[in-house]
Amino acid sequence: MKKESEESSMDHHSYTTEEVAKRLKVSKLTVYDLIKKGELPSYRIGRQMRIDAADLEQYIKQMKTGKVQAVPVKNDSNIISNTCIISGQELTLDMLAKRIENRLPSSNILRAYQGSLTSLVKMYQGEGSIVSLHLFDGETGAYNVPYVKRILVGQPCTMINLLARNVGFYVQKGNPKNIKTWADLSQSSIRFVNREKGSGIRVLVDEQLRIQKLNKERISGYEWEESNHLGVATQVANGKADVGVGSEKFSQIVNVDFIPIMKEQYDLVILKNKENEELIEVVKDILQSEEFHNELKAIGGYDMTKIGQIIYETN
Repeated sequence: MKKESEESSMDHHSYTTEEVAKRLKVSKLTVYDLIKKGELPSYRIGRQMRIDAADLEQYIKQMKTGKVQAVPVKNDSNIISNTCIISGQELTLDMLAKRIENRLPSSNILRAYQGSLTSLVKMYQGEGSIVSLHLFDGETGAYNVPYVKRILVGQPCTMINLLARNVGFYVQKGNPKNIKTWADLSQSSIRFVNREKGSGIRVLVDEQLRIQKLNKERISGYEWEESNHLGVATQVANGKADVGVGSEKFSQIVNVDFIPIMKEQYDLVILKNKENEELIEVVKDILQSEEFHNELKAIGGYDMTKIGQIIYETN
């Protein structure tokens, strides 16, 4: 009798995507991906996406048996097309996301904290709406365009500048190991902490080692990876590493010194298609607005010389 009551109650209960994410112990982005693949049925109530309790329990059972089956999405086939995923870890992307949400209230704005190269490859595979890039090309000395040309083959896109920022070495206060150049990373007494594969900083590190003919196997800590700027800076601040590479902004959050290496260009890439026409115009308008400029100036530390400019475009 109790079991029948529980099942009856379950039939009338549903979850939000946030609740499902907590239940499955995954990110909200992963939940949207499950819905997109048809593995988790969903429907809308107003602007909010819901998942029936019975469907969630069925998915959990299928996960345990390894036999997850795709099913049609309930009622609203536009549920995913209204989702805008913005990838990248730069702090200003959160500000941009809020402004886009205000301008496009019918859209679900999500943030994916993934690296530039990883996100660009996923965009080519059909995932992601706005990809933020800071990818250094050692052959040309340019940022981003060479990678977009090579990876988004046959995909019309527009690339808009967001900002430029300083990147450099995080070192302990006073720079006791006197670290100044890339070659210093090869010293046996220096412990390095790296970024994860697919991140813009990892690309910068690997490109610099390549063009300067430095052997990564001689760098102590090269295989030690952190997933964000703050993680790298914190390991240096704690004395577990002597040096790492990241943006200047995060050196100000923890107690480390910053040795500038170069200024990197930070751009946004959006695929040009019918679904993204309004999104592209909204992003351009936000980036060119005085209000957004003032927000960035209040944070400080950014070069906004090219903000809102079209850096590269294909048809």
